[in-house]
Amino acid sequence: MTTLTSAPLAPLLNYLFELADNMAHPTNEAFRVMSDEEQNRLLQSKTDYLELYGHLKNVPLAVSRETGKLLYMLARSSKAQSIVEFGTSFGISTLHLAAAVRDNGGGKIITSEFEPGKVALARNHFADAGVSDLIEVRVGDALHTLSRDLPAAIDMLVLDGAKAIYPEILALVEPHLRPGALIVADDADFSPEYLEHVHSGRGYLSLPFNDGVEVSMWLGRSQ
Repeated sequence: MTTLTSAPLAPLLNYLFELADNMAHPTNEAFRVMSDEEQNRLLQSKTDYLELYGHLKNVPLAVSRETGKLLYMLARSSKAQSIVEFGTSFGISTLHLAAAVRDNGGGKIITSEFEPGKVALARNHFADAGVSDLIEVRVGDALHTLSRDLPAAIDMLVLDGAKAIYPEILALVEPHLRPGALIVADDADFSPEYLEHVHSGRGYLSLPFNDGVEVSMWLGRSQ
């Protein structure tokens, strides 16, 4: 048995995934009232992304079950103990990461979320799962919250927030990535600038996974 597959975390994750499945309609409704032009503008804007996610403040925006398992497997196999996450939402991806860190012997996850309501829910979920001691939630715009006080050596970075600023978040964290660190970007196809960067060969090996997930490895500045 692992932390991921045993109580209290496993039943909590089942509940949260079911909740996310049942709450897909608010996401669709939020976009239905926008024109295609407005949707594209908000998805691609590096300044108005807070407006977009404000429309989705009550929606879980969860990773898929498969992506959650992938996060756990990558973190476990790489023995990750220092993880940074952009985009907490209700904490589903964070819980998978915390399970891996717990099973790796301990460590710390720094996760950032700008919506206070989601932060409160996520913290409750972390407490219910018994992993609060592993997680630091930073509240606010990640361009600010992840610009300071990061660990000297980060083992893994997870990108699951506003797609338009994936490159900016990576730039903040990159100086702290240890050689061999993994970067997992959800819905990376919505950030062509990010994909161009990790496919450039300048320090990264990268390949697409299922569900629009891009998995990359940081080789180091000399590569």
